[in-house]
Amino acid sequence: MRTLFLTHSFNSLTQRLYVELSERGHEISIEFDINDAVTIEAVRLFQPDLIVAPYLRRAIPEQVWRHYLCLVVHPGIIGDRGPSALDWAILNGETEWGVTVLQANGEMDAGPVWASANFKMREARKSSLYRNEVTEAAVTAVLQAVERFEAGNFTASLPDAGARGQWRPLMIQLDRQIDWSMDDTRTVLRKINSADGSPGVTDMLNGDLYHLYDACEEDSLRGEAGEIIACRRGAICRATRDGAVWIGHLKKIAPQEKTFKLPATVALNGTLTSVPEIPLALDVPRGRKTYKEIWYEEKDGAGYLHFDFYNGAMSTEQCQRLLEAYKWACQRQTRVIVLMGGQDFWSNGIHLNRIEAADSPADESWHNINAMDDLVQAIIMTDNQLTIAALRGNAGAGGAFLALAADRIYARAGVVLNPHYKNMGNLYGSEYWTYLLPRRVGQRGREIMANRLPLGASAAKRLGLVDDCFGNDTGDFVAQLEIIATALARDPLYETYLTEKCHQRERDETSKPLAQYRTEELERMKLNFYGFDPSYHVARYNFVFRVPNSWTPLHLAQHRRVTRRAAVA
Repeated sequence: MRTLFLTHSFNSLTQRLYVELSERGHEISIEFDINDAVTIEAVRLFQPDLIVAPYLRRAIPEQVWRHYLCLVVHPGIIGDRGPSALDWAILNGETEWGVTVLQANGEMDAGPVWASANFKMREARKSSLYRNEVTEAAVTAVLQAVERFEAGNFTASLPDAGARGQWRPLMIQLDRQIDWSMDDTRTVLRKINSADGSPGVTDMLNGDLYHLYDACEEDSLRGEAGEIIACRRGAICRATRDGAVWIGHLKKIAPQEKTFKLPATVALNGTLTSVPEIPLALDVPRGRKTYKEIWYEEKDGAGYLHFDFYNGAMSTEQCQRLLEAYKWACQRQTRVIVLMGGQDFWSNGIHLNRIEAADSPADESWHNINAMDDLVQAIIMTDNQLTIAALRGNAGAGGAFLALAADRIYARAGVVLNPHYKNMGNLYGSEYWTYLLPRRVGQRGREIMANRLPLGASAAKRLGLVDDCFGNDTGDFVAQLEIIATALARDPLYETYLTEKCHQRERDETSKPLAQYRTEELERMKLNFYGFDPSYHVARYNFVFRVPNSWTPLHLAQHRRVTRRAAVA
């Protein structure tokens, strides 16, 4: 079918649904919901069979929903209504939640139900639940609704009077305000988790107002409730009445100043001189509750190196620390190193927020990309172990090419890859992609880079970007991955694999030195950072400050590409 996606942005859920429907042969075009006139024009141009709204912040115009079936994806159980569905579910401690696909009508979230899917709630950040459980449930429900529409014999109905869901208003800051003297650790975590991603929880720190994000429990440090008692790698630890929580990121609230999320200690900017930095060993026990970005564990001859960076962004300093950890892992008596990334994201490449905050964004961009390149180079040059990239979460831009440095790549079935850079102001990219991508996909590499669209794990496997994809969820994926890693470490042909890997690297080096790939890529990147074309700096600014879309890019809006071609002709 011809299906128009009407969405506020091309976010992770929209990308996943785009992948799933495209895989099933549907013709998808995308329009950002900017205003009613633009939406009406998009419908007129594309003439869709169906409209799907994965992520909206406004009502669909009546002129559209009266003439086309519009399926709205709502992150709530049947009967739930309102703009803060997932926020309330987290704050209220719901044990089960869901996604409902509704038919748009004149009343928000009140249309007939076409499909729904429920899931068990984790105690986790809203953004993490959205990228995992909500996304998987949305895929199930949307595919069912689309099948029902195609069949033509389904009649959607309004929720029963006994439905558990109810109308809930927009959650405001007062609803999740923290009382450090009264709230226990679990309550504090729920309040911050309910606002993670957006809008954050408003709180006072050292005399200024901030939004709090990226919280986790601390199981051993203690102090006076509300006091900042420790720092670690950019995060701050704050005591509660019965324990403590770590807060990884802050956004300063300044009426006359545009601000954005930064690591907590960076945002607090030198006001923590008396707060101790509490280090954490790499081999932290698995059950330990504390703030950790990089940690390591071993099992059955394989070493598992985790790097769970917030939103998948990797700053210069984080890349350098990960490189140190990787070199340390290479000295261990293991046969296989598994690069685990994080649960929500494997990696998204360089850290645009840290770059934007630097005195010289161009210089920091240069430092960051070189730190990424150093890490990729170390993985490519590893000659005493086999390496596996284990993509539990999505990967984009430089993070996608970081994965290609490993000998073998496995992805969870629901993972989405964005192996391209051009969406960030025509950035050329480095991470040795001009070596790694052709090594995997041959001549199709340039097409993949130019496409600028997401790839699902199945498509990535067909192209050769990953070796296999599996796992219904993260737990299933990790369980199967550990079996694979253990089998590889014990494989009788292990030494043969390792020898062939080293010989291939020697042949590649003779053909064209690795250093030459890096030099050529960085020459192009230097133009992005320091050249006359400001596109990268403008795109980064818009990304960091969440500047609203003023149009839909043509690589997404298929209906507008056709119109433009006709106008040119």
